[in-house]
This record gives sequence, structure tokens and C-alpha cells, in this order.
Amino acid sequence: MKKKLASVTLLLLSFAAGAQNVATTSNQPTVDAPAYNKWSIELNGGVGKPLRAMSPGYSTATLNPFHADLGVRYMFSPTFGVKLDVGYDQFQERDDTPNFESRYVRTSLQGVINLGRALNFETWTNTIGILAHGGFGVSQISTETGYGGQDYMGHGIMGLTGQIKLSNRIALTGDLTGIVNGRQNWNFDGMGRTRTGAFDGVLLNASVGLTFYLGKNEKHADWYSVENERLSKLEDRVTTIETGLIDTDKDGVADLYDLEPNTVSGVAVNTKGQAVDANQNGVPDELESYLEKTYGQNGKGATNNTVEELINGGYVNVYFDFNSSKPTNASLSGVDFLVKYLKNNPGKSADIIGYSDEIGSSNYNTELSRKRAEAVKAVAVNAGIDASRLNVIANGEDTSVNKNSKEARQIVRRVTFQVK
Repeated sequence: MKKKLASVTLLLLSFAAGAQNVATTSNQPTVDAPAYNKWSIELNGGVGKPLRAMSPGYSTATLNPFHADLGVRYMFSPTFGVKLDVGYDQFQERDDTPNFESRYVRTSLQGVINLGRALNFETWTNTIGILAHGGFGVSQISTETGYGGQDYMGHGIMGLTGQIKLSNRIALTGDLTGIVNGRQNWNFDGMGRTRTGAFDGVLLNASVGLTFYLGKNEKHADWYSVENERLSKLEDRVTTIETGLIDTDKDGVADLYDLEPNTVSGVAVNTKGQAVDANQNGVPDELESYLEKTYGQNGKGATNNTVEELINGGYVNVYFDFNSSKPTNASLSGVDFLVKYLKNNPGKSADIIGYSDEIGSSNYNTELSRKRAEAVKAVAVNAGIDASRLNVIANGEDTSVNKNSKEARQIVRRVTFQVK
């Protein structure tokens, strides 16, 4: 009989491996393949109660410890999968009944249906789920009392598992499972034979436990909704389009296609949103022409003076996101403006002055302003400006705006320049 049990167990394991290979073959990753994890490990503990096949006068406690099971589950899709698990139960007498002790060990291959996905639980909750599972397996009852041996049999198993999602990696579970043994020869207490041996053995398990999700993706199949993911991706695309169609600098080129989304208002731009700067001196041609006419000056010296006035007047800035020391892509042209000026004027140097908003402690914000200035200096040095011509100053918090205004705080999270 032991050889038969080993053979059946090997058959079940082979079937599980074959099912995995089929799943791997039929679910080769594609561009549009759903990105969810499929493997999980289940660990449970609780109580077990033999409902039938006990000898006269023998009985277990209503809530009889000890029960435990360990399983590995693979989901072919968010609604269907398989699991291979092993279970262990230990039975002993209740008070005022004859002594006995027996053990029940099983291994089962089960199909799993995610009722939460099948019933569209995602329309009202993202943290509660239900799994239905059922299948077949082999089992053994052993005892040191009574007949003092082992009884081998097959069984059918079916149950429900409630789930509460604790995180993307762990779920708390509660399970209720029924097992019906076939060809059970001895009662669960081991003190007498069953009446028919056909389907006399009935066992009920109740347990709580944890499910651990494995894989590199964010969600497991238990919590993956195809419809929700489709709507989420569609919403992201719409948001991207809406954001991209905004024209921040009002130059007629949407930010989605604008390589320079912070050009000076009113100056001419090319089809890529870049200000027209034929002499490559960092000043848009229209602005350069206007300044020369306004100041009544001509020539290269006049242009350099007007550029210096723009820089020192605070019109050239580099901006940062909240709590960040990385310049925003849109404001890197401010560094480019300074770099071009310093290359055209080798005798000039510049102070790089960092600021922060008022959110956070003063000491932290001073250090953040220094890091912002250092980051801008690094960009300028990498662009070819000698580090000795650049002096970093940490001015800390700029208190000139209303700190409760999100838009105003964005303005003061900046680096400015003073050339000399």
C-alpha cells in the first residue's frame, strides 16, 4: 500500500509540473500581456474535527487542535489557478472519554477559482476577496494505540478561503475546508474499523493564516482587475495628452512638442518651441533687438551689458520641485543662459545662489538650498565652465511669498545668479 501511495503522490506532482509547463508555454510574454504575479505561498493553522468514522465511546474536542497546512499556488489568470498543498491534523480524546492519539497527513492537488474577480468585487472593494478551492489527493492515518499502524486512502477536498489584503505582498486569510476520505479502513481514533470503508471518513478544518505573494510585479492575480487596469491606463493616457497640450509659455507650441517650454513671452520661436537666437549668445533675437533699441546701444558690448542686467536682475532662474535638488527639465535653459554668457565673457565669474521655500526646518532648508546651488554648478561645470569661476551661496528660505500658497512656493524654490 505504501508503494501505491508513493505512486499516486508522484502522479500528482507530475500533473502539477505539467500544468505549470502548459501555463508557461501558453502565456509567453507579449507587449500587451497583463503584468501581475502568479505564484504565492500559503501557510495556515487552526483546528480540525472528525465528523464521521469514530469508534463508539471515543470523541475529540469540538475544537480539536492541532491542524496546519502549507501550500504553493499558481494562477493561470486572475480567476483560475491550481495549488499543491500538504496538511497535518492531530487527534486526541476529549475529557471523560478513553485515551487515544492519531495523526492524519494528506497531500492534495486542487483547482482554485477567484470568486472575488468572478463576482467583480473590485467594483466595491480592493481589499476583500474569496477563493473557492477543490480537488483530490492521498492521505494517511497513523496511530500508536488501537491497531497501531497506518491506513492509506484517497480523498476529495473542497473549501472556501476569505482574504483581506494587507499589502501587495501579504494577505490575511480565513479558511473552511471539508475532506471526504475514500477507502478509509480504520476510524480516526484507530480503535475500530469503519463500517463500509467507501466514504465513511469526513473531516472539517477551520484555520487562519497568511498568503505571501511572489514575483516582480506590483500586484498578484488575486487582486488584478483587467477592467480596472484598462481604465487606469486609459486615464493615464488622457492625463498625458491633456498635460501635454498645455502651452506653459504661451508661444503657440504645446508642451508635448516644446523643447523649450519657458521661452520669454512674445519672442519668436521655431516649430519646436525654441526661441530664435541666430548669434547663439543666449538672448532671443527679438528681445536682443528690443533691449538695444531701448538702451540706445549697439554692438557686442551693449548686448553683453543687457544680458548681465537680465541675469543680475533675477530674470534668469533655475527651478526645483518640492524637496528636490534636481533642476526641472523646463528650467535648465536658465543654466544654459548663464553658460553662454560666461563663455562669451572669459573674465567674468558668477555667484550661484540657492533658495528654498518655508516648508520644513530652517537648517534643513539651508542645506537643501546649498544642494540646489551645487547641482546647478555641476551642470555649468559639465558644460565647460571652470569651477573656479563659480561660487556657491546657500541663502536658505525665501520668506517673501505666502507659504500657504502652493503656486507661490514653486516660485521661490530656485537658484539665481549674480555675475561680476
